[in-house]
Amino acid sequence: MEDPYEGLRTRLSHDLMQVALRALLVVLVLWICAKLFLPFAPLLVWALILAVTLYPLYQRLMVKVGGRPRLSGIILAALGLVLLGLPTVMLGISLVDHLGSSLAAWRAGGGTIPPPDPAVRDWPVVGSALHDYWLGLSENLQETLRAHSDTVRTALRRLVNGTGGVITTVFTFTGALLIAVVMMIYGAQGSDAARRISIALVGSERGTNLQHLAVVTIRSVAAGVIGVAFVQALLLGLGFLWADVPFAGVWALVALVFGIIQLPAILIVLPFLGWLWGFTEGEVISNSLITAYFFVAGLSDNVMKPLLLGRGVDIPMPVVLIGSLGGMIWLGLIGLFLGSVILAVAYQLFWAWVNREAERHERTP
Repeated sequence: MEDPYEGLRTRLSHDLMQVALRALLVVLVLWICAKLFLPFAPLLVWALILAVTLYPLYQRLMVKVGGRPRLSGIILAALGLVLLGLPTVMLGISLVDHLGSSLAAWRAGGGTIPPPDPAVRDWPVVGSALHDYWLGLSENLQETLRAHSDTVRTALRRLVNGTGGVITTVFTFTGALLIAVVMMIYGAQGSDAARRISIALVGSERGTNLQHLAVVTIRSVAAGVIGVAFVQALLLGLGFLWADVPFAGVWALVALVFGIIQLPAILIVLPFLGWLWGFTEGEVISNSLITAYFFVAGLSDNVMKPLLLGRGVDIPMPVVLIGSLGGMIWLGLIGLFLGSVILAVAYQLFWAWVNREAERHERTP
């Protein structure tokens, strides 16, 4: 007896095979695309973040130069390269100069480290050991360094690796800035493409809202985290110069890193205040003014961050802040932006689902 379902099974088997082959082909294409894109992903993501952040400035600049997009892009790129390259070059020259003079003094047998204050010995826990080690460095720097040669080599190796990382980061930001300028020149087309992709994924109205949310979140984090850290590092750097702190530029850079990773700047300020009052011979009035300035600069982020972080975003500031910190812990500096955007979009999608379901249940008798 002929099976009446044989044709149906044959057709179903054929269709399932077609679906499986197409799905395998799609996965294979996506995997190849990911492998091709992965080496350039950090550079392109940074370029996109810079383009989104700087686009309002680019538009204002284009109005100033008579609506010429390429000229505006060239001016913005030149300004960015100057702002990025000039401090880097000056910091490098300062480091080379200090290291060269210290190395020359060390080869000549001269001690470049002042002896410790006797009060250091009275410090709790580490006072005695720190005083003896410091005194050894001040009396015979060469012998002390030879006695701890392994530690010195490890420190120098880390310094070289850290310097290489800084140089790589500078080149990455430089390349990202140039790509961002190209993105801004074609900003209208890029914005329209992003809008259509968002609409294709989640629908017309919600897709447009999510695209706007991603843009304003990136700009909010740039102003509330990077911008605040930069302003605070600049203020502290001026204070270090005022107080004649050695390696003032290096400590300002450390303050910038602290601000970006959301560590309180007071962790840098307090040791310098101890150095100012305990190891310098400045007048009381001068030291008091410097101390007041350091406290104001060190706590300035507590005033600026609530004003800038989350500004223009219809999302609670703690959500943006948690996304930034979690993303940074997971992905590094770039996670500041990706984490905040992803968490903000997820937050909005979650409450859109909650509100829709609540309305549906309220309408149901």
